[in-house]
Amino acid sequence: MKQYYTTIGLEIHAELHTNSKMFCGCKNNPDEVNPNVNICPVCMAYPGTLPVINKKAVESVIKVGLALGSNIADFTEFDRKNYFYPDIPKGYQISQYKYPIVSGGKLKGVDITRVHLEEDTATSKHDRGDYSLVDFNRAGVPLMELVTEPVIHSAKQAGDFGRELQIVLRYLGVSEANMEKGQMRVELNISISEDPKILGTKVEVKNINSFKAMERAAEYEIKRMSALLDAGKGDEIVQETRGWDENKQSTFSQRKKENANDYRYFPDPDLPKLYLSKIFDIEKMRGELPELPESKRNRYRNDYGIKDEDIESYIVDQELGSWFETVAKILADKEKVKTASNYITSDYLGLKKINVGIKLPSAENFAELINMVSDSKISSRGAKDILAIIVLKDESPEKIAKEKGLIQNHDEGALKEIVQKIIDANPTVVATYKSGKENAIMSLVGQVMKESSGSANPSLVQKLLKELLA
Repeated sequence: MKQYYTTIGLEIHAELHTNSKMFCGCKNNPDEVNPNVNICPVCMAYPGTLPVINKKAVESVIKVGLALGSNIADFTEFDRKNYFYPDIPKGYQISQYKYPIVSGGKLKGVDITRVHLEEDTATSKHDRGDYSLVDFNRAGVPLMELVTEPVIHSAKQAGDFGRELQIVLRYLGVSEANMEKGQMRVELNISISEDPKILGTKVEVKNINSFKAMERAAEYEIKRMSALLDAGKGDEIVQETRGWDENKQSTFSQRKKENANDYRYFPDPDLPKLYLSKIFDIEKMRGELPELPESKRNRYRNDYGIKDEDIESYIVDQELGSWFETVAKILADKEKVKTASNYITSDYLGLKKINVGIKLPSAENFAELINMVSDSKISSRGAKDILAIIVLKDESPEKIAKEKGLIQNHDEGALKEIVQKIIDANPTVVATYKSGKENAIMSLVGQVMKESSGSANPSLVQKLLKELLA
């Protein structure tokens, strides 16, 4: 079996989070359930109507370019991309071709070709059996398109890039980028060849609704094309658009791929040319960018020394990350912060999976819980039990610990009596321990903990056991 080299380029569309549509005043509402509510003569392309550019949408794309370290164009314009389809009311889409707003840049080691702005299409509904309907609520919504260079070489790398872009868009506040709602759509351009310096025939894959689906679609196409080449049927790999069937976990042919000249691009005569430096203070915008994911990762590593998998939990969930930072400031101790992070990512998130209705306790109460653990006032088991309470009813952990009898007992005299009782009741275990099997002592520790209703300090119990069994 021959070795083939995979090359992937991505085209990613993201609906921008603006109040109104790209070229009219209609509401931009992705959650609208009633069809054809947010429409007007402009986005329905009635004769005689004229589009007006949404300044906020242009600003959003500039922000994305600045975050990616890209070049921001001074001159840009909008073009007409001509094609006929029921979800395009004008018979053309207003997009950008020769002069995009953003060019160059890099994310996750992947080079960016361009980022441009266009209007979204309407939504075709195919749930009526023998006919389809069109909902124009989405027609004209501001849509950012990002195109990468063909420098991705695995399905995983493609998935990692998509996930990182989604996080960046959310940090910038320019898009919710929810793939399930269609606010972010990914298209794969895949080719394979025997020579890494030569690109094979490119196949585009659409209809992808998650990053996992994107990775599976890429893996499927790589296997499909490899099998054709192995069988000497390389001529069956043609430049085309294929869809991804989630149920069958396979791609299927949709249509032959168009070239740019098929769209007959030309500048839209109804829209003005834009000189962005006259409209926006680009350097001020650069200085106002929020802390971006990669910068935050590095800060968390340096400031807190926590695990990378913990860091990703805080990067993906900004609310959780912000709360964690507040906890860390209260604790003001690196080792305590590490302990806190372990309880958050394992225990709190574990509870969240079981009951999505639980809420983060106040940072003050959670920090109090961690201080109690660090000071050996409560056991790890006790801390877990208290955490399960304060995510439902946000109270003082110390108050709960006293009410539930979870404060650890450090009284050596009182504990020595319990330890001796357990030793006397377990001669077989004692004999096993004295024969050299030191792990047997843990059985005795467990029984002491049970006898003390969990209030005994485990370290002190072990110390007393060793002393009495010496």
